[in-house]
Amino acid sequence: MGYKPFQSTYYDARMRASPALLRARAPYLLKNTITGFAICSLVVGIYTYTINAISQDEFEDVIVPDEPIVRSQQPAGTAAAVQQAVAARK
Repeated sequence: MGYKPFQSTYYDARMRASPALLRARAPYLLKNTITGFAICSLVVGIYTYTINAISQDEFEDVIVPDEPIVRSQQPAGTAAAVQQAVAARK
């Protein structure tokens, strides 16, 4: 006795949709299509807004020293590193 897969009433032996499945899906085709387009539009809108918002940033508030920071033998803490970067910028 061989393996017999689950027999669905909505798909035939070649896994094609039966007329019953097509009839069951028909009332929801337009609603599902509109919902799909709405979700895709939302995703594209958020992506576009994010790219536009990021491209306008000037990064003027980022401290970039003119010379490389000379580090002492002891590792400096975060506050000391920021103070050193600010002092190097002046």
